[in-house]
Amino acid sequence: MTGEYSPAVVADLSSMATAAAPLWGLSPKTTATLMSLSENATFRLDDPDSGRRLSLRLHRQGYHRTEEIRSELMWINALRQKKIIDTPAALPGRDGDILHVLPSPAGLAPRRAVAFDFVPGDMPTPDDHDLSHWFSTLGALTARLHDHTQSWPLPNGFVRKRWDVSAMIGEVSYWGPWQASLGLSAEGRRIFQRATDRIHTTMAAYGTASDRFGLIHADLRLSNLLVDGDALRVIDFDDSGLSWFLYDFAAAISFHEQHPDVHLWEAAWLDSYQQLRRLSPQDLAVLPALKMARRLLLTAWLASHSEIPLAQELGSDYTSGTAELAEAFLSA
Repeated sequence: MTGEYSPAVVADLSSMATAAAPLWGLSPKTTATLMSLSENATFRLDDPDSGRRLSLRLHRQGYHRTEEIRSELMWINALRQKKIIDTPAALPGRDGDILHVLPSPAGLAPRRAVAFDFVPGDMPTPDDHDLSHWFSTLGALTARLHDHTQSWPLPNGFVRKRWDVSAMIGEVSYWGPWQASLGLSAEGRRIFQRATDRIHTTMAAYGTASDRFGLIHADLRLSNLLVDGDALRVIDFDDSGLSWFLYDFAAAISFHEQHPDVHLWEAAWLDSYQQLRRLSPQDLAVLPALKMARRLLLTAWLASHSEIPLAQELGSDYTSGTAELAEAFLSA
């Protein structure tokens, strides 16, 4: 996956997004603005003639199959129909389909594409928001999400990735091996291996019974939340899949695991979550392992996505921080 989003590719994706605007009834005057370059490339499309605005997600190559993307959109539609959470709708094109394959203007690889309603809101940040308040809101929201998944019969043909330990940091490692982490030293490698071994043991003992493992968002980090007044919206179900329910909290603190207030955010989330869904001592006991697994997963992800701005910003310092967290995890 390394180097997929070169400047030439990003320019091609921008042209691709602009050229595709008529598929959703937008005028040829529509402009495309890159909003996010992460797992996928997301553009805002603005049509000056109609005033319409939408978000267009162009998928990274080789990550999801067509049936996985369609399954994600099935779940989003079910959540919207039941008003479980506030999340933007996937928009069908003029042909009635919600998933399209767009050709490359430069003759590069085509891309799967999904358009969504553009919704207002700002990403919550530690500097500009009271995150304990929003983590409390997120805890209740996540509990409702998990209640829904336990009662929602999966449609025929529904396929999403299974985020178990092997998929995160083991033999499968969808986001790349942690052994390739940026700037990983020999000592760091030994620490990571010990942490990985403990995570495997802990989660194997905990198991995957239906009261603790099921369909989750799996990426409820701050960049996938939008604050709009008193409302908290959730976006980007691209990583949703089958995993432990408490992994949704581990994902929520992504890239902020060493913030001095993270314990306050965790307490707020757990308190709000447990007002709707009780957690047993066994549930709470595995939370450190899930947080450590997520951190190792992200450390590997930065290496396998080293071309994106976030990876370049965090670099090997994030790997060093992971080693510090792993040492604390092992000594607890």
